Amino acid sequence: MSIADGFPGQRMLVLPRPRVREALQQPGTSHLVVTDCGYFPQAQSHGRTRSIPIQQAVIIVCVKGSGWCSTDAGRFAVAAGHVIILPPGQAHSYGANADDPWTLWWLHVAGRDLPEFLAAAGMTENAPVRTLSDVYRIVALIGEVLHWMERDTTTASLLVAAGAAWHLLALLASDRAPGNERSDSIDQAAQFLRDHIDERIDVAQLAALAQLSPSHFAALFKKQFGYPVLQYQTQLRMARARELLDTTNMAISRVAAAAGYADSFYFARQFKSIHGVTPSRYRAQSKG
Repeated sequence: MSIADGFPGQRMLVLPRPRVREALQQPGTSHLVVTDCGYFPQAQSHGRTRSIPIQQAVIIVCVKGSGWCSTDAGRFAVAAGHVIILPPGQAHSYGANADDPWTLWWLHVAGRDLPEFLAAAGMTENAPVRTLSDVYRIVALIGEVLHWMERDTTTASLLVAAGAAWHLLALLASDRAPGNERSDSIDQAAQFLRDHIDERIDVAQLAALAQLSPSHFAALFKKQFGYPVLQYQTQLRMARARELLDTTNMAISRVAAAAGYADSFYFARQFKSIHGVTPSRYRAQSKG
């Protein structure tokens, strides 16, 4: 028999549903509310089956032991270092391994922006289990959520808990665990661009370093970072230019060179096309 809770040493907070409905109508918390959260150590016989979907996303982090989860897409194994992300409105079930029960940190979240956020991050029932690159950071954020939820259910506490939950969701959306060789190569290429902003580097050169064809490299880069290689490089260069314009009295030609542009007139045109003003006018603007 599976049990939902009641494990020695557990921590758990369930927000009263009238308070959830109230929070979902209030400024700030209407975007995101943590409705339930907890910590289950060595949760022997733990499990839940929700054939009738709930309207919260369920996030479960396994830090020890193992278990499983199931959606309409199939059954998925869960081990230490994995996170389960189950979107709202979908039937699902999950449970601990009988021989090696898991230890979990978990939370449920709801809010009007949640479905769009999960969709943009690719968090669907088809791929509910991910490997975390930094389990400790994610667990620390769930611990922060739990701390504030245990404190009280005032709007102030719910706002702080929601802030930690948004941070957690953002990390989950952008997280990519190490070990994917191609993704690691793309990361290294991006770091190479960051380390060599003032140098002339083209896609073919980066592709050769990654031992990929230029077309394949370009496709992988855009998929991973959301921008084509040269557009990403331009963003890096313009960030360097803005920093130098804001913090130094360097001549525009020297700023251009430091940002990777041998031709200061071309640099000025590029800068204006992105910022709407020339480098000189940008420097003269009040900031801070």
